[in-house]
Amino acid sequence: MSCPHCDAPVVAFAVPPALREHAPDSSSAICTRCLRTFPADDVPTDEPATADAPDFTAVDPAFPAGEAGVALALACGQLESLALNRASIEALVEHAERSGADAFAFFERLDAPDAAFDLERRRSALLDMV
Repeated sequence: MSCPHCDAPVVAFAVPPALREHAPDSSSAICTRCLRTFPADDVPTDEPATADAPDFTAVDPAFPAGEAGVALALACGQLESLALNRASIEALVEHAERSGADAFAFFERLDAPDAAFDLERRRSALLDMV
């Protein structure tokens, strides 16, 4: 399964109901290189997204497990347009923190040199925003 934008591998995941308004679809995927998210149906695969906890370590070892990881994966997918997605990003970061993650530590450790956005600039903007 590969990203429709950059052809890198992706991680598919089921989106919990509480996060669906912030997701491309109830089954979504995140690219391991550019960090874009998109409906998992856009990527042909033999391994559909399931309700099982996805393993986001293929994206980056900094990802927390469980629902916090899903929230942060969705937040990454929206960082390309911080201005347009501000409310959603704030809600996702808050959800990740309520689920036990330290979102700011996550974004500090996240290593994505080929992200579809300037990660360094987004880190400082996130600190100011949330």
